[in-house]
Amino acid sequence: MAKLIRFSVSMDEALVRAFDRVSRDHGYVNRSEAIRDAIRGQLVRHQWEAGEEVAGVTTILYDHHRPGASEALTEFQHHALGCVISTTHVHLDHDNCLEMIAVRGEARTIERLADQLISLKSVKHGALTATSTGKELT
Repeated sequence: MAKLIRFSVSMDEALVRAFDRVSRDHGYVNRSEAIRDAIRGQLVRHQWEAGEEVAGVTTILYDHHRPGASEALTEFQHHALGCVISTTHVHLDHDNCLEMIAVRGEARTIERLADQLISLKSVKHGALTATSTGKELT
């Protein structure tokens, strides 16, 4: 297990109370874990901004009755074999499909792929959830 280091932080009381309230609302059992998670969030954001190897999931909601919708999604993924890890396809109802595309690679490449997928005409909604490969997070 990694060595724990204690440090102190000075901040306005109102800010601490607000942070504690939000932390409780999100289910954190203590302030330390909430602060660790906030720091990890900053580290992940930095990895994406720096263009490092990262991971993520692009979620696409689309109408599969639109001509060429499934084919276009598949074509983009085939051209991105270097970063597409896995795809899960779910039939939500008669008209709507949900596709989750797990990706790993250089941040800008993943962002471009997500933008291409989300901007397809048949896509009703799409989002990229950015995370880390976990190599630098503890």
